[in-house]
Parts: sequence; C-alpha cells; structure tokens
Amino acid sequence: MIDYSAPLRDMQFILDELAGLEEIAGLPGCEDASADLVSAVLEEAGKFASGVLAPINPVGDRQGCRLEEGRVITPDGWQEAYDQFRDAGWVGLSLPQEHGGQGLPKLVSTPVWEMWFSTNMAFAMLPQLNVGQTEAMMIAASEEQKSTWLEKIVSGEWAATMNLTEPQAGSDLAATRMRAESAADGAYRLFGQKIYISYGEHELTPNIVHLVLARLPDAPPGVKGLSLFLVPKYLLDERGEPGEKNDIRCISIEHKMGIHGSPTCTLSYGDSDGALGYLVGEPHQGLATMFVMMNDARFNVGVQGVALGERAYQAALDYARERVQGRDIVTGEAGKPILIHPDVKRMLVSMRARLMAMRGLLYTAAGWFDVARHHPEAEVADKYRRYVDLLMPVAKGWCTEVGNDLCDEAIQVFGGMGFVEETGVAQLFRDARIITIYEGTTGIQANDLLGRKILREEGATLRELIADVRETTARLDAHQRLGDLAEPLHDQATLLEEITDWLLDHKADTADLYAGAVPLLHLLGIACGAWQMARLALAADARLAGDDGDSDYLEGLVEQARFYMATQAPQAMAHGHTLRHAGPVLTRLNDSAL
Repeated sequence: MIDYSAPLRDMQFILDELAGLEEIAGLPGCEDASADLVSAVLEEAGKFASGVLAPINPVGDRQGCRLEEGRVITPDGWQEAYDQFRDAGWVGLSLPQEHGGQGLPKLVSTPVWEMWFSTNMAFAMLPQLNVGQTEAMMIAASEEQKSTWLEKIVSGEWAATMNLTEPQAGSDLAATRMRAESAADGAYRLFGQKIYISYGEHELTPNIVHLVLARLPDAPPGVKGLSLFLVPKYLLDERGEPGEKNDIRCISIEHKMGIHGSPTCTLSYGDSDGALGYLVGEPHQGLATMFVMMNDARFNVGVQGVALGERAYQAALDYARERVQGRDIVTGEAGKPILIHPDVKRMLVSMRARLMAMRGLLYTAAGWFDVARHHPEAEVADKYRRYVDLLMPVAKGWCTEVGNDLCDEAIQVFGGMGFVEETGVAQLFRDARIITIYEGTTGIQANDLLGRKILREEGATLRELIADVRETTARLDAHQRLGDLAEPLHDQATLLEEITDWLLDHKADTADLYAGAVPLLHLLGIACGAWQMARLALAADARLAGDDGDSDYLEGLVEQARFYMATQAPQAMAHGHTLRHAGPVLTRLNDSAL
C-alpha cells in the first residue's frame, strides 16, 4: 500500500493566501469558517483519509464489485468505512444546515474532498453524488420534496445518483429515449435504460435516490424536451421509510480499467408496471436542473485530477528518496538514491509545480463559488459567477489531463517497478484514466469553453480575467525579488488577448475553430496555472519578509513558480499555434486520408 500524508501545509497556504479564506469567512452565511475550525476539519479529514480510506483502496481495486442475482456486492471494508464516514457527518460538510448539513463554504470542503479522492477515489464517488444531488434539489425541488428526501440525502443515510446516459445516446442527451407517463397522485411511471450509473445499485444504504432525465409524452424533441424525475430504489411507506421495491433493476455492472471498487451499473426502469417517480421542477426543464449536479460533479472531477496527482507525486518522491541506483553525475559516487539524478529531480519538481498550479486554480475557483453565492453586492457576485462558468471546463478538462500526466510521470520515476501492480502506482494510473472522460470528455469541455463561454459573450468575461492577470503582472514588475516572473506572466496575458481577438475575428470558420478547441483549453489552463503560481510566489515572498520561521518551504514555493514559468508556461504558445493553424488542415482532410 502507498502511504499518504495529507498535504496540509500546502492546502492551508493556498486557502489563506490565494483563495482568501479570511474574506470568505466574512461573507454572510460563511461565518462559521473560522481559521481554527478549518484547521481542525482539515486535520481530522487527513486522519480519516490516511487511516480509514487509504487501507481499503487496494482492497477495492483487487476485489472490485460483483453482481449476484440483482444484488451488487461492494468490496470488503466498504460498509464499515461508509458507516464511519456517514456517522462523522462528512457527507453534509458543505450542505445546508436547514437539512442537517454543516453549511461550511465550498472553499473548506474542497481540500477535504481532495483528501478523499487521493486516498480512495472509488469510495469517495458515492458521497460525492449526495452533494451534487442536494445542490440540484435545493434549486428545483418542491418544499414537500425537500422535506421528504433531503434530510436523509444530506446525512448520507440514503445514497444518491444521477442518471443521464443511455446506450444509444452516449454524451448526446438530445437522443434520450427514457419515457415518463402520468400515474396516480401526480406521480409518473418511467420506462427505459440508463448506463454508466455510478453506485446505481448497492446495499451500503437502505435506499438510493435516483435523479433521472426522461421525456414526457408531450415533450419537444432534443434537450429542450427533457424533464427531471426523482425515482427511489424503494418507495416510501406511510412513515416515510423505505418500503416496497420500485420497478428498477440492475442488469449489469461494468468491468472497468480502474475504480474497481465503484459499481458502474446499467439500470433498467419499468420492466413491469413502470418505475414510480416524481417530477422535480417544471416539465421539459430537467436539463437545466441536472446541469447544477453536473457542474458540481465536473468541479469535483477536476479535484480528482489534483488528488490523484498528489498521491502519485508522494509515491514517486518516496521511491526516489529510497531507491539506490547509478552514480552521481557530478561526483561519480555510487550508492546514492535516484533523487540525485537531474532527470528524476526534473520530473518531481515538475510534478509538484503543476500540482500547486492546479490546486491554486481549484481552491481559488471554490472561493469564487462562495462569493457568487453569498456576497451581498450583486455586481461582485455576478463577476465571480461568470468566472466560475468560464473556467469550469478548464477546472474539469485541464486539471484531469494534467492529473493523468502526473500519474504517468510517477510510473516513469519508478521505472520498471511502476509497471507492476505491487507498487500501487499502476492503480493510480488506471483510476485516473477515467477522469478525462466521465462528466464530459476533454473535447466536450473544450467545445463548451469555446462556444458557450467565449464566443457566445464575445470574450467579455475572459477579458475581465485577463485584466486580473495583468494586475498580478504589475505587482511582479514592481517587486524587487520577483521581477523575473513578470515577463513570462505578461507573455501569457498577451497571448490570451491575441487568441481572444483571433477567435472573434474567425467566428465564421466554425469547423476550424472547434478543431482547435482542446488546444485552446490547454492554453487557458496553462495560463491560469501561471497566474496562480505568480500569486503563490508573491504570497510566499511576503511571508519570507515577515520571517515566519518556514523559509525553506517558502523559498521552495518561489522556485517552483520559476520552474513552472520556465517549463510549463512556454507550452501555451505551442497550443496557440496549433489552435490557429491546425484547423484548416483538419477540415481539408477527408476520410480517405485517415
């Protein structure tokens, strides 16, 4: 088993210096997030992650899940861990107090979820769904539905899922065929199949609450005809407790490359009389509500990228400190750990720099979520809501792609030992491979960034973001010790401005633009990473001036920023070149050239 130590110092530094924890705690509704409370929450979460979740992670990978006569059997230790997780109140950490949650800001819950995903992503996918479902129901569910269902979902007593994908539709929700027909007492009966449903069936909880996209008989075609239904595994009796089994059946579970401990189910609704469900929100408005849950999931999948990357980095660093091989290239001395080799050190420093860039971006975005939700000034709330919307595809797409790269690089540090299962890094690599795919592939995220987020609003929010990057550049320009970081960050801002202008000038070249959407996503991710690393360096240097007794750590942060600017930031220019020049080539090529 790979040891895990929660990176509490990094987390706390970014919370305090980049994401603005103190300012978030000053917002209405966020007052409970005091520094002492947050520190205690992070410390306890770290203990639970390393002490409870990490030990059963390899068990889940080896055993996987199995389907026996319609029952899904989860790995050994899953039930005990979930009971502890639920009883400790972790499910409701950021969920509304009026339904039994603790109501802490998203900024506080984000590093906690990072720890869960680092130590056992397959397990953490289960309670993650409860969070997203609660967010969706808070927006669209009736008061009666909230009072009936939310307390049990927020506490984790009942599990939750979201059901979008169907065999014939894949990511194209317009092709959804699941149908809903009126039943007695305002309920509906659902008929059809859903696939790739994480934790769609299990016995870890006495009930499972499914949110399902389906079509009413009068539904218009396409995504505008989708309605959202709450469909429980067990119907509730007169006491509000699980009673009769609903007409839902798990007909198979997937045999996957990774996340073996998480059952990915194919669910059949309505094999007999129809699965009873209840309309959530207005008819034909289901996708808008489901997008709330999807956006929460997409952000959390981005957090999975940094989480798995962190675990891979820790494993690679430990191995490099222990593995003895080769000779020191400078002294010729043998018997030294491989950490002395320049290329091994390069990989490790590169891993850590990218981790800090991703963590800085994700935690800062989590703070934006809180500002958008709680800030009393509408103009300020609107600005950061638009920042969240703009960068959601980057948080999901870029961070998961980088997370995959870090797991791959960890195997390279291990060499041949990374390719065998006993070291544990192979599992990280296999688990990480899904995160660029589910909740919308990188290509889907990139299309969203280009079409809905940049072109639709003529680049307005992106230009606001660039102005904020320019402010950081100005601070660097005026800084005696960090002036060398100003030019590379200035180059990133200039590139973003040029690309924004180019995109708007070529709006008519639709195929060419979308052929370069993924390079655009990487470009913006790298640039935002550079921005966060520049802010990190400024904060670290300010603490150094205060001489807080942690100079080696703080100097290390500054040097990691310099390394990022030297190695990662220049890649944005290459992505910009690809964006501008590859599209016409692709559109000229026909199928016969493939």
